[in-house]
Amino acid sequence: MLKLLLAACAIALTAPAAWAACATDAEIAAFVDSYTAKTPAQALSPGGSMADALCTQAKIAVALEPHMGPVIGYKAGLTSKPAQERFGATEPVRGLLYQNMMLQDGATLDAPWGAIPMVEADLVLVVADAGLNSAATPEEALAHISAIRPFIELPDLTLAKDQPFTPETITAMGVGTRLGVLSEPVPVEDTAEMARMLEEMTVTMRDAAGGVLVQAPGRAVLGNPVNAALWLRSKGVEFKPGDLISVGSFGPLFPPQAGKGGVSVTYEGLPGNPVVQVFFKE
Repeated sequence: MLKLLLAACAIALTAPAAWAACATDAEIAAFVDSYTAKTPAQALSPGGSMADALCTQAKIAVALEPHMGPVIGYKAGLTSKPAQERFGATEPVRGLLYQNMMLQDGATLDAPWGAIPMVEADLVLVVADAGLNSAATPEEALAHISAIRPFIELPDLTLAKDQPFTPETITAMGVGTRLGVLSEPVPVEDTAEMARMLEEMTVTMRDAAGGVLVQAPGRAVLGNPVNAALWLRSKGVEFKPGDLISVGSFGPLFPPQAGKGGVSVTYEGLPGNPVVQVFFKE
């Protein structure tokens, strides 16, 4: 993965006309300093193309590896129409997942964990084999996904208030990757049945007092959460065994204070109606 990211940066440096807004090394260093200090950062690649933004994202991944560990997968962001409309997007955006961001179910962490920390109800797909790269439908894709994992993402919107939030700047900064909480895997056995369950399940995020923050059907994410993997593949991502795929939020993002000490997410309709939870210390 690191070699691929470095190759992307090399291409950027040899094609200045096409990658005119790929962030400089100095800009990357300043962003990483802000990120590690958990202070609001300046936007990268403002006014640039999506190719510029992906070049910047690749350079950030290399710079963050000493802090966040290696890249272990991908995330899709802005996977709902309301989210796309809010940021002027016409399709999702693509980010990365890091080894050191992953916490276990029931974790307790200090808030704030980032410059602009948020909470979202998400889901992770675990790639079984590279056959996913040729799948065309959710059912076909699930034949190459070994498990579904309940996931609360704890993203960081990162950018200072006066900075532009566009699909390109969101992509450049890595789509807000910071932390996430993973629960136990739910094996994929009957692919047709799992495709149906993922579409029809009800995803509910509750605060620590039991109040409902989000309730949405599985189809709220691109018609079926597995479509997030197919969308990433359509944008050139090549999956390998063991990769994790964050499908995106099933509803609005909330600041940690809305959790009143923590949140839980239930996936009613998946086998066993699994739950994942996280607790916050103020």
